[in-house]
Parts: sequence; structure tokens; C-alpha cells
Amino acid sequence: MSQAIHYIDKNSNQNATALSAGIPTQAVTIAADEVLNKNTLLTNLANACDFPSYFSHNWDSAWDCLTDSDVTHLMLDLTSVKKIDTEDFNVFKSIIEDAYTDFGKPQLWVIMPSTDDA
Repeated sequence: MSQAIHYIDKNSNQNATALSAGIPTQAVTIAADEVLNKNTLLTNLANACDFPSYFSHNWDSAWDCLTDSDVTHLMLDLTSVKKIDTEDFNVFKSIIEDAYTDFGKPQLWVIMPSTDDA
């Protein structure tokens, strides 16, 4: 398993602080809308990491800006997401993995909804 992406089960950490759940306190939160797709991921990642004005709103530009960024830890809470475009989410995770492999950053903590949430 990669050290770039860490999954946290909502149920096992309901009352835990971010630190005790293993999420660094300096982790930058990527906002999650009800729908998680390329557009929302790129927009919210750019906002969270304060990407420069030349960000082109595509995957390659996201990788470039992310690896140039000072952000080393990210958090994405999926507990309120109603619909995930799995292809787009997989590309996003690949970008995180590739950046971590090449630059040792960022690491991403993903808070997963409980299986009881419907």
C-alpha cells in the first residue's frame, strides 16, 4: 500500500481529533461537494492549495501546481458526498501517488463514509 494515500473509516474515528486519527494538524482540507468529479476536484484542490493564476484547470496543470506547492498534507472528507465519478477520483489519486513518488509530497487522508450511511 502506498504511503501517499491513507483511508480513515468514519466509524472508527467518530470522536477522535484530527491528530489522534492520524491526520496531521497542518493538513489542508479539500472541500467536498455532493458530487465529486473532475471539475469539483480540480476547483476545490486549486482553492485549497492556493494554486497560481496560470493553473489551467486540467490534470496535468494540477500535478504541476501541486508539486510546486508548499502543501505537504491534504485531507478529503467523503462523508457528505452523494455521487463520486470513480474514473475522475482514480485519476486524482494517481496524481497524488505520482507526486508523492517523485517529490515525497503530498500525502492525502481520505475520510470514508461509514457503510451504514446511505
